[in-house]
Amino acid sequence: MTRALTLHDIIVAGIAIAAGLAVALLLRVILRWLAERARRTKWAGDDIIVDVLRTLAPWSSVAIGVAAAAAALPLTSQVGHTVNQVLTTLVILTATFTAARVISGLVQTVAQSRSGVAASATIFVNITRIAVLAMGFLIVLETLGISIAPLLTALGVGGLAIALAMKDTLANLFAGVHILVSKTVQPGDYIRLSSGEEGYVRDINWRITVVEDLSNNLVIIPNAQLAGTNMTNFSRPEQNLTVTVQVGVAYDSDLEHVERVTNEVVDSVMKDINGAVPDHEPAIRFHTFGDSRIGFTVILGVGEYSDKYRIKHEFIKRLHHRYRTEGIRIPAPARTVALQHSGQPEIPHPRTSPDALPDRPGTAA
Repeated sequence: MTRALTLHDIIVAGIAIAAGLAVALLLRVILRWLAERARRTKWAGDDIIVDVLRTLAPWSSVAIGVAAAAAALPLTSQVGHTVNQVLTTLVILTATFTAARVISGLVQTVAQSRSGVAASATIFVNITRIAVLAMGFLIVLETLGISIAPLLTALGVGGLAIALAMKDTLANLFAGVHILVSKTVQPGDYIRLSSGEEGYVRDINWRITVVEDLSNNLVIIPNAQLAGTNMTNFSRPEQNLTVTVQVGVAYDSDLEHVERVTNEVVDSVMKDINGAVPDHEPAIRFHTFGDSRIGFTVILGVGEYSDKYRIKHEFIKRLHHRYRTEGIRIPAPARTVALQHSGQPEIPHPRTSPDALPDRPGTAA
């Protein structure tokens, strides 16, 4: 049997709750100051630690204050046990959500560092978040005295039916995991499918891959389709690539002079234009005796796929201007057509010749 509630009990409980709140506020101020200092350091670990403490420490302080207040009050054992379970559940849930946010943030940071661009692969982030929340939920059930064995059994039995009903979704899920694990495609890569879609991979989530084309439109591709189609990845194994430009000069051109001038133009474009490869060595290859010109190929270095349009644009402008300055002709296509006439006189048809007509009766010779 519990004793009666007194004014002293209320005062002690109030002091305990007020102390818990005061400590929580003080911790928030201190941790906010530490977070500002942690952002100035190069090590990312202190940011993670402070982020965890900023959420977990104040709530834990409040829970401790309420627990101390409950201990000071003359509560029955059943009420006290219930209060302790509620406070423990609150702390576990707070820790679970904090851990889910921090761990998913770490996974996203690792994905960004591996891809080398400011992109995301939310499939791993979502899987990690769901796994951490599920573990926290099971711990809460165990804390409340609820057996999780029947729940796990029911999930195991119902998993087969769920897998059959969501086979397309699961196929896309596993295809997305396979794509990222095999590193055939990563966020930030420029790809082109055999069906014609192309662009930068912006995200790979649990069902689809989001591709942004050069017109800033989003192309949505199911992961299973991406994994099962022919695809060209212009960002792997290296980001740099080469593009070719076809050029032709007149037959009376000095090819040594043409090659020297073209090399100078290529070298200036590689050094001046943003997105080009400055250390690219100019490459010119003559290959064709055409109808009106000698054709050759110019090979340019490009930092990434989308830069090739700007590089080719600037190269053609500069090359045309330099050729005009140097007197190098780029002849227009021309073809000579010869018409041949036969010089034989026209022979009259025998039936229409006057000499071939028979004499008519009654006519004079």
